[in-house]
Amino acid sequence: MKNNLSILLLAAVTLMAAACGEIADTVVYGTIRTAEEDCPVVEAFAVRDGKYIYVGDKTGASAFIREGVTEIIDHTGKGMVMPGCTEGHAHYLMSNGIACMGGLSVSYSDSVGDFLDKLKTAYSEAKSSGKSCIYGFGWNFFSFSNQGMPTRGQLDAICPDIAIYINDSEGHKGLANTLCLCKAGILDTEGNVLIDKIRGGEICMDKNGKPNGLLLEQAGTYVRCKGIDFDELLPLDASLKAIELSQQMLLENGYTCYMDGWSNYFANDALYRAAEKFDSEGKLKIYLGMSYEIESSCADVDAEIAKAVDTRKYTKGHINADYIKLFMDGTVEGGTGLTIEPYPDGHPGIANWEEDEVTYITGKANAAGMTMHIHTMGDGAVHRAVNAFANAGTRQARNTLVHVRNMVEDDYPRLAENDIVAVSGILWHALPDEAWDELVGLAPSSVTWKFYPIKSYFDNGVVMSSHSDY
Repeated sequence: MKNNLSILLLAAVTLMAAACGEIADTVVYGTIRTAEEDCPVVEAFAVRDGKYIYVGDKTGASAFIREGVTEIIDHTGKGMVMPGCTEGHAHYLMSNGIACMGGLSVSYSDSVGDFLDKLKTAYSEAKSSGKSCIYGFGWNFFSFSNQGMPTRGQLDAICPDIAIYINDSEGHKGLANTLCLCKAGILDTEGNVLIDKIRGGEICMDKNGKPNGLLLEQAGTYVRCKGIDFDELLPLDASLKAIELSQQMLLENGYTCYMDGWSNYFANDALYRAAEKFDSEGKLKIYLGMSYEIESSCADVDAEIAKAVDTRKYTKGHINADYIKLFMDGTVEGGTGLTIEPYPDGHPGIANWEEDEVTYITGKANAAGMTMHIHTMGDGAVHRAVNAFANAGTRQARNTLVHVRNMVEDDYPRLAENDIVAVSGILWHALPDEAWDELVGLAPSSVTWKFYPIKSYFDNGVVMSSHSDY
């Protein structure tokens, strides 16, 4: 009798599916984690036009199969099938772009001597290959500060005739040689200083009032973008390889949706064009968000907004390029995050943008269908951005705060009220033991211990995503 009932039930489901025209494009079998409390594990699901049309047992799924139409993926006994994870903000495209351009790898370099030795090797390789510049990433700012920061003179002694720029591991500080500074217009060929200030950053000077090679925040971005020829270092084929490697890394870690934190990082549209080509060839298997970063040092904000809006032409298929990125401040641990209370030595951090400017950009961006994606670390930076979003943004845009190390208590409910999304680095709660004592001396007392406040988002009903900031 039980078997007869099962047959009748299957027949009824089959007839119902056929009557509704619900024939699946794909049916998946296996141990499937649904993330639903009342039914956490099922045997099968069916998908049509990118939507689930059935979730349940294997017998029920068979009603949605038509031979020659439905693809069947049998994952039985091969491990768990689960919903894809979202990476809310990271730099896979940047890091893999650097790898694919043959960039100098100084990752986890805590030793100045080791760093300079690697630079010598990179210079030799660049000379033999005919490159006009060297770009790299990854030295440790705190370790180098304690050892004595490498000087422009030391870099010149190794690379006198090739422009060099090397970012630190945070990406907020950089080291440049004289030729790079000359190409960027900071110095002339006689060594005279042409530019001594960059808005939103600092050109660090030696005792003689000349650049010592260290650049902070937007000053570094300015020099990197103008002093390094990324069209030479990252042509389309290298950009395509960067897209492929990034996708591989993301999928291996369970990510099927990824928000790239700075898609014009290399001062061109190479990554946008590569993503478009990769997707048009049917190779892009993740949903890719891409953001256009506008520098606070730019001469014409409206022109930059127009360039950002133009990148919407890449929004198609698996790509969403409807994002404008800003750096509101730097990092609190690095002393450049904008905080309401001054730092222990009395300085207030670096403010890249004024609140009225962000309000203006937000209004223009949202009206053009773009979403704001703003780096905000200190509570002062967060407060300015929240004001801008609340005063000029649209709720539909889901404007986003990224990192959010600290926040004024009154701002939490404002995020929920205005549909502002918080993207936070949950991993950054876990400081190494030796970092706690150092943090006390670095950060304002009001924000030393309470940071990356995940529970407060939940308590206030804020929509939140996590990121690795890889």
